[in-house]
Amino acid sequence: MIFSSSTEYAIRGLSDLAGRSVTGCVMLDDLVKGTDLPRDFLAKIFQKLVHAGILRSSKGRGGGFTLARPSHEITIMHVVEAIDGPQPLDRCVVGLEKCNDQMPCPQHDLYKPIRQRLKDYLQTTTLADLASSLRAKASWQQIRGGGPPLDAASGNGHPAVTAAATTDPAPAAPATDLEKSARPKTAK
Repeated sequence: MIFSSSTEYAIRGLSDLAGRSVTGCVMLDDLVKGTDLPRDFLAKIFQKLVHAGILRSSKGRGGGFTLARPSHEITIMHVVEAIDGPQPLDRCVVGLEKCNDQMPCPQHDLYKPIRQRLKDYLQTTTLADLASSLRAKASWQQIRGGGPPLDAASGNGHPAVTAAATTDPAPAAPATDLEKSARPKTAK
């Protein structure tokens, strides 16, 4: 993908953490159970996220990790920048050291609008969005033990106390332009 493996694991781990109904800390062993997330590597990544103010950690009995802010306040861009540093998407797509409008690489003009759309997506998509998407997946519910849908809007991980939680889910929102452009083309 376009992210480093550290960033990919951070996004996956944080999405899973945000999708849980617990209000306290989650032990790393519980978080990685049933996944292919590497525990020791994720522990190092999560410490970076603690230093960046995205997570809080507690040691001892009842310890583990929890989000430092509500999930609806943490964007994917916050996570990417915490792991890969500022402006990670401004690098040249083909790896040139100097690539800008004055000294463009062969892909510069074609990739520039894609880069901007990707940045927009990362700056507007939150952990609450990712958690909501995860909770809607039967495979995730099976690994995590199911349970009622959670209130993603609150970002606090408490079960939703609305009639909507017990009725059929709303139809999926239309795909964004970025999602449409990422789909493989099918032959007609």
